[in-house]
Amino acid sequence: MGEISRKYLIDTQENAEFLKEMGEDLLRFGHRFPSPGGGSYYLGDDGTPWTDRNRETWITSRMVHVYSLGTFLGHPGSEELADAGLKGLKGELHDKVNGGWYAGLTADGEIVPNKQCYAHAFVILAASSAVLAGRPGAQELLDEALKLYDERFWNEEEGLSCDTWNTEFTVLDDYRGLNANMHTVEAFLAAADVTGDEKYRVRAGRIIDHVAVWASQNSWRIPEHFTKDWVADLECNKEKPDDQFKPYGATPGHGIEWSRLITQWALSTFKDDKDGAQKYLDLAENLYCRAVDDAWNADGAPGIVYTTDWEGKPVVHDRMHWTLAEAINTSSVLYHVTGKQRYADDYAEFMQYLDEKVLDHVNGSWFHQLDQNNEVIGTVWPGKSDLYHALQATLIPRYQADLSIAPAVKGGKTL
Repeated sequence: MGEISRKYLIDTQENAEFLKEMGEDLLRFGHRFPSPGGGSYYLGDDGTPWTDRNRETWITSRMVHVYSLGTFLGHPGSEELADAGLKGLKGELHDKVNGGWYAGLTADGEIVPNKQCYAHAFVILAASSAVLAGRPGAQELLDEALKLYDERFWNEEEGLSCDTWNTEFTVLDDYRGLNANMHTVEAFLAAADVTGDEKYRVRAGRIIDHVAVWASQNSWRIPEHFTKDWVADLECNKEKPDDQFKPYGATPGHGIEWSRLITQWALSTFKDDKDGAQKYLDLAENLYCRAVDDAWNADGAPGIVYTTDWEGKPVVHDRMHWTLAEAINTSSVLYHVTGKQRYADDYAEFMQYLDEKVLDHVNGSWFHQLDQNNEVIGTVWPGKSDLYHALQATLIPRYQADLSIAPAVKGGKTL
């Protein structure tokens, strides 16, 4: 990729300025997300709302989280935007009959069926960040979201969360998945940091211990899909390998994301126990290195392939923006925790690739999907749905790794 500019090098002033500028651009890009009822519109290529698409709870929650971060960063209008999303979570997206949150609403205001663990985890994250931002009604939302999650999704006996109920919470789907559990770890760590209730950090650790076993049995490639008895289904969706939420095979981006969350959990759990933390830091490094070694530059062009088979061979070669965001986050965290040069070198390559291929320098935000030739496509992720992954990638490299990002930014816990 040629000589590396200083603006791509970790911990340089030039890189800090590049990250800050990107963050401001992202926050400006998302201003038009709120619908009249507060549910988040899906954003198009230039930030124009695609009002013909569903208004989904997971996207709305992410935008509340993003603009709660915006309040700490002093971005103009962030308070009003966070409040708009909260209006949606407390209003049109909230099921006042059966409890919990709808998956979303259609453009015509019809209910999108099912109650998703994934979406409910994001409600917890959104409410946690909004509480820190002092937004009205956020504490009540967080209390309700945690109570509902405890009742419907968390299985104390298994130490894992189920995945999908019907809308009425009367029929539980047999599918079990790690994507929802990964975002549960993120949500539980945020809840523990914001409420001080350490049971959520303990629960996050129980999920992580399961992941450690499953990953170690598969050469550090994490199984994503499971039966109701938590038996890995390694062939799930082999006929539809690029499924938006349940792709076939290993998802390197998730291996990378798990690595960062495991590091955060270990550092926050074993504050005075280096040996206790080290076991999990080793796990985090194994997951990251396996994912990046499998997926980065895997087909002769820069970028991280979306999925691989169980031997590490690419299956879906497309590059998703969220995977790059997590690679930026995790390489920075592992460098700051271990001091190993490999992670600083990776970070610089990821930043250069971001600037040259994934940043949309004309319309703003990041292209959400590129093909293996790094041409923009939209077969899985058309438009630019939300800002969550991209904005966090402008912040996590600059803040302490043992805290969730919202309390870290609010507390000024820079490195």
